[in-house]
Amino acid sequence: MQYRLLSLAIALGLPSLALAEDAIDLDQVLVTATRTEISLQDSLVPAQVIDREEIDRSQASSLVELLAGRAGIGFSNQGGPGKLTSFNIRGTESDHVLVMIDGVRMGSASAGTTAFQDLPLSQIERIEIVRGPRSSLYGSEAIGGVIQIFTRGAASGLQLHAQAGFGSYDLRDHSAGFSYRGQRGWVSANAGYQETDGINACNGSAALFAGCFVDEPDRDGYRNTSFSARAGIELVEGLSLEGNFLNADSFNEFDGSAFGGNESENLQRVAGGTLRWKASELFALTVQAGRSEDQSDTYYRDADSQARSFASAFATRRDTASAQADFAVAEDQLISLGADWLNDQLDSSTPFDQTERDNTGVFAEYQGRFGAHALQASVRSDDNEQFGEHTTGSLGYGFGFGNGFKFTASAGTGFKAPTFNDLYYPGFSNPELKPEKSKSANLGIAQYGQGWNWTFNAYETRVEDLIGFDSAFNIVNVEKARIRGAELTGFVTLAGLDINAQLSHTDPRDDSGGLNQDNLLARRARNTARLDLDYAIGDFRFGVTGFGSGHRFDNVANTVRLAGYGTMDVRVEYALNADWRLQAKATNVFDRDYQTLAWYNQPDRQYAVSIRWQPAN
Repeated sequence: MQYRLLSLAIALGLPSLALAEDAIDLDQVLVTATRTEISLQDSLVPAQVIDREEIDRSQASSLVELLAGRAGIGFSNQGGPGKLTSFNIRGTESDHVLVMIDGVRMGSASAGTTAFQDLPLSQIERIEIVRGPRSSLYGSEAIGGVIQIFTRGAASGLQLHAQAGFGSYDLRDHSAGFSYRGQRGWVSANAGYQETDGINACNGSAALFAGCFVDEPDRDGYRNTSFSARAGIELVEGLSLEGNFLNADSFNEFDGSAFGGNESENLQRVAGGTLRWKASELFALTVQAGRSEDQSDTYYRDADSQARSFASAFATRRDTASAQADFAVAEDQLISLGADWLNDQLDSSTPFDQTERDNTGVFAEYQGRFGAHALQASVRSDDNEQFGEHTTGSLGYGFGFGNGFKFTASAGTGFKAPTFNDLYYPGFSNPELKPEKSKSANLGIAQYGQGWNWTFNAYETRVEDLIGFDSAFNIVNVEKARIRGAELTGFVTLAGLDINAQLSHTDPRDDSGGLNQDNLLARRARNTARLDLDYAIGDFRFGVTGFGSGHRFDNVANTVRLAGYGTMDVRVEYALNADWRLQAKATNVFDRDYQTLAWYNQPDRQYAVSIRWQPAN
């Protein structure tokens, strides 16, 4: 019921967006959709940008809280802050989302997913979300879409900031940093610390062999220490060199057994360097190299004796290198040619038959404008030493009708390479697996005005050769899926009130035949909605975020149903002076009891306060 009311409020509010002619222009730059800088409103595929100002204004304490309910995005979480969190885009699998940090590919090469719960908001400058396949530019994983995170950079002159926060369940959330940009060079460094006693993550049952399969009614804490740095220099006019680094160490308690552990020490680390050469208005070259690491050491701590024993260790490393040349062959006509190299390595306490693989990809892209018409086309070939060559492509078209109104149509193919777990995990793998493949199409209409916009997109995705189990419980490319959906978004400022509305519908169906034919894919809500309201008056700013989710099924047979739910968060900010701000928030103010995964709890009503310091220039 709460979801329906929130959806109705959003739907009724969207037609009024076109009335706000006096709102502020919020034009933003997007890189991820084309691997070149374009205006967000010029993108021929659905995309969204979340900048640092919005992050601070939201008072979100985690990436999960910030992204929940955004257009096309679904999530599931295993028991509150710091617990394993999976995101999906447009109803695809959680490992069908390509994640990058400052252009460097992230994620575990063994599990195939990214530890979103360990990526600290305090280190993030902005987030770009592209919905729909981008394998024709990036290769494997980008079936559902791409999420690219940019760490904090440097503005003009010297900038300082610090924040100290406290909240329910003994939350401590602190960060500080500085940046400096001169005539030729720039540097930034930021550190963060977050800790909470957490909630009881799981109501599992050892007797029923359900949930986390144990009975541990305790609080499961979480701790994260992070650091990031970026620095660059303009060597000569048009030639610049930049480096980036992010390190996040976390400690996580969860409910588990001596076999699987109940504590983990995790590391997310990424480092990269980029050389950019703009020889002229007609030619530019970008060369980048990077490394990302995902490590997890798991232990079991006995509740009675407090003795700690080792359970498992997984560490993956992804080395990447790329070169891209951009040619402006005519006015509003750009051709990009590039090559990527990827090396995945695995080091584990579990023996694998193979622990390393290479992938080389080459791509070409064309972007052109002809008056009111826009065209984007790309093709890519990947050569992987495990499964050979795979080719993907995409095509996009846009037409501007005037008055900021435009129509877009796009289609593309995608693929996902099998992980080390899929191919070589002892007893539960198949080295003959092929890549998962997809075909997608999108139709969109949008209108952009001076500080207001609305967008509507409808899409269909068909995925083949999904990795699953046959009747003999062998892991094979046997599954298929058909996903249809639509997304409606809008932003406007009315009489000082900022309104940001997002409504998503997805219909993800099993298309494999057999007993589960036409069942909804597990752990996806068909409907989600998010409404953000922010109002500033004098030294005060007030905000409300409403989030609604429809029901979902926790299993492929659709026999375990999780009810839909709605939550509301409220926040207030007071500017003590030009340099200091006091913030306070309450999340889940109606204290709703809900789950995104069966047996796993979600936080009840919580409170937090923080003080922020950022000297004005």
